[in-house]
Amino acid sequence: MDVVMTIAGSDSGGGAGIQADIKTFQELKVFGTSVITALTAQNTLGVEAIFPTTPDFVSQQMTAVFNDFDVKALKTGMLFSDEIIECVADKIQEMELQIVVDPVMIAKGGASLLQQEAVYALKTKLLPIATVLTPNIPEAEVITGMTMNTQSDIQHAAESILEKGVQCVVMKGGHLEDDEFATDSVFLSNGTSFKMSSKRIATKHTHGTGCTFSAAMTAFLGKGLSLQEAILEAKKFVQLAIEHPLNLGHGHGPTNHFAYQNHRNYEVMISEA
Repeated sequence: MDVVMTIAGSDSGGGAGIQADIKTFQELKVFGTSVITALTAQNTLGVEAIFPTTPDFVSQQMTAVFNDFDVKALKTGMLFSDEIIECVADKIQEMELQIVVDPVMIAKGGASLLQQEAVYALKTKLLPIATVLTPNIPEAEVITGMTMNTQSDIQHAAESILEKGVQCVVMKGGHLEDDEFATDSVFLSNGTSFKMSSKRIATKHTHGTGCTFSAAMTAFLGKGLSLQEAILEAKKFVQLAIEHPLNLGHGHGPTNHFAYQNHRNYEVMISEA
């Protein structure tokens, strides 16, 4: 069985972070290992407290897993501090792994999940070794210092990120104003680009969508799918998770990680970027 890893924070509400990643791995039939960077007290209404682990303990967790498992792909989520980012980057930079970086910065309720000083470490330490970066528009604006309102803005920002060494950037378009479709723009370092569009769903149950998308991509890469195949299947996984909500909680409810196995005939629309 293929083994993958998530390096992220724990969500006590179960909708995002480590919990969402492990659920996604399980649904996609890969064996999920985990490295916890922080504990959070949170639910669908918001984050009430954050308790980060130490960089040394993050390193010990990674060493324990790597010494015993043949990890094919990993993802990073909430890394919280520059020290943790540097620790993670140092540990994996010489390894032959598919690395998916989800630059988690802000929780659905507005709580900051990445310290301001950590953005520089993300850009200089982690992006140069990443296979894929999966920012939403606000995250991409922080990383590049650019404002994005048009497709041209998105392309210029993606090109700026690719120059940092990332092999592929998936610009998630959920924050763009479009009443009908949610469109993600994909840019690869070889010059290839395309868009993925899916029906926009009017729902508040979107907690953990970014975690779930990047975890699904990690699982598919770990199973040996090509980069484009993994991205498209991950888009399908998260779209179905949104379309078939569980209706849990009183705030931004979690997505449905069971949906992919029950509704697999969904097709993502592909077009030129």
